[in-house]
Amino acid sequence: MNIIVIVSGGIAAYKSLDLVRKLKKDGHNIKVIMTENATKFVTELSFQTLSSNYVYTDTFVEQNKKEIQHISLNKWADKVIVVPGTANIIAKIASGISDDLATTFISAINDFSKIYICPSMNTNMYENPITQGNIYKLRQLGYNFISPTEGELACGDVGKGKLPDIEDIIDEIFKNNDFIGKSVIVTAGATKEYIDPVRYISNPSSGKMGISIAEEFAMQGAKVILISSTNYKPVLKNIKHISIVSAYEMFQAVKKYSDNADIIVKSAAVSDYRPVITYDKKVKKQLENLEIELERTEDILKYLGKNKKENQILVGFAAETNNVIEYAKEKIKNKNLDYIVANDVSKKDVGFGTNDNEVFIIDKNYNVMKIEKTSKKRIAKILLEKLKNN
Repeated sequence: MNIIVIVSGGIAAYKSLDLVRKLKKDGHNIKVIMTENATKFVTELSFQTLSSNYVYTDTFVEQNKKEIQHISLNKWADKVIVVPGTANIIAKIASGISDDLATTFISAINDFSKIYICPSMNTNMYENPITQGNIYKLRQLGYNFISPTEGELACGDVGKGKLPDIEDIIDEIFKNNDFIGKSVIVTAGATKEYIDPVRYISNPSSGKMGISIAEEFAMQGAKVILISSTNYKPVLKNIKHISIVSAYEMFQAVKKYSDNADIIVKSAAVSDYRPVITYDKKVKKQLENLEIELERTEDILKYLGKNKKENQILVGFAAETNNVIEYAKEKIKNKNLDYIVANDVSKKDVGFGTNDNEVFIIDKNYNVMKIEKTSKKRIAKILLEKLKNN
């Protein structure tokens, strides 16, 4: 998982070093943003050494001149941890102040649920009604807070405001383990049906939706098999990636693992047709037209529905350009699905190749839930919430 750790200027900043070390040890990819005040307590070099990544401190020092730094970091991050969360940075976030890289980066995030703030300060500062008002405001907006503990503070006072143990912070951030012990298969991305070595039939699917679902399952404790054509390197230890190219290869992989799966999410955009004849050398341009005979590929979802095991949950996807809900409901019936996620791929700003989507989640009783345009990561969270309550 890609995690941004924001270190602000509090005495507990030194504990962030241990947080970065342990997250890195758990297999996560870590990047650190430090405020100017944080550099008075700990050094950039320490975080650079532990994270094996460049440490960001200045809005105006761009690592990549072709990117806008705070926007590219936002797109990269799956989770953001503010530790320590001082009264100052909490107030800035709550007020929308963006006067350094850390707060500018946070102001560019639209999915507040991926932000975790760990307050750490003197008891009087923490209990100050302005600070508490800021925390309340941010909680209402969807920010996550990991409450401080009681104990002896750096100033010598005893009270609430101490940063929790790092292990407790990590447990709190990853505490949603509703799918521990579950085996999950997720298919993602487009398949390619080759005509010759350089031409193929496919579609624009990037696999981002399926990858988001696979990673969300993994974060919630499941053992995940991701079957896809994407160039994906798992960042979580409980994701096994099986790389395929064609619909037939995907079908064979799904058949191999489906019997032992508790949940199968078939989000891949599989080619419906493939050439009857393929060529081992590039077909040269001719004066006349070229006719290519096509045959149906394996209907993987129908196979899964027909062979569904007792208590197995099967989720399909429907990418449509018209009559979205009607076609999706037909698919539920014809392919014995428990849920289907349907979307209109004719819309240019959602669906194939984008980071956002707008979908309908429909259950086997034809109850329809519409999710307005949001990130694919957010849709993955909502889908898993429904599956958890199945």
